[in-house]
Amino acid sequence: MYVIAGLGNPGRKYEKTRHNVGFEVIDRLAEKYGISVKEKMFQGLVGRGVIEGEKVLLVKPQTFMNLSGECIQPILGYYKVDPEDFVVVYDDISLEPGNIRVRGKGSAGGHNGIKNIILRLGTQDFPRVRIGTGEKPEQMDLADYVLGHFTSEEQKLMDEAYEAGAEAAVTLILEGTEKAMNRFNGKARQKRASEPLKAAGLSPSEMASGNGKARKQDPDKNGKHDSEHSKKHEEKHDEKHDDEHDGKHGEKHEEKHGGEHEG
Repeated sequence: MYVIAGLGNPGRKYEKTRHNVGFEVIDRLAEKYGISVKEKMFQGLVGRGVIEGEKVLLVKPQTFMNLSGECIQPILGYYKVDPEDFVVVYDDISLEPGNIRVRGKGSAGGHNGIKNIILRLGTQDFPRVRIGTGEKPEQMDLADYVLGHFTSEEQKLMDEAYEAGAEAAVTLILEGTEKAMNRFNGKARQKRASEPLKAAGLSPSEMASGNGKARKQDPDKNGKHDSEHSKKHEEKHDEKHDDEHDGKHGEKHEEKHGGEHEG
């Protein structure tokens, strides 16, 4: 069995907020695969079902964000699910709205919900799907921002991201981390840029460097090279991001909002 959990805060006042994108992805999965996520268990709402032949438990913790691990840890223990068979979906303000990023493991990156899950599980080695919600305006309080709603323009991007995030979670359990990373990391950004790049025969790195010459080498060879290069770049970027995010954003967030149960 696999467990897919989406993080958020319970209650109507938090519906559709930036911090609740994990709940939105679970709702998409539940609708697509006909799974009812209404049973109460270990301070969460759960739903059992089958996704592409695999037994899956969908989970929406009801503990409020900062205590998400108090729901996740007993559920994994009850069903004897190893951390590597657990996928968590949550918001990330360091990614542009609509962008997603898949990882097989990593630190909390300043996210209190993930921090509590790592604390309760005793490991950070579990797959995750991060959904970008965008950086907060400089003058705005962080808690107000993550508990706020998207603009109408952002919401269009987020609706696409929820679908992509759901697909990424399924890909993680069916095909593994590497294929999920290659297929979904930066999907929204790549989707917007792919057509003009393909028409010119250019990779994203060539476009950024200003090389305007279209490539004429073997496309299969080029595609393999770009995929390997992209994967290495994503992994390096993620490691740097989490280190910087923990050291800067995480400390700032804890100092200002460490005692707020919703954040």
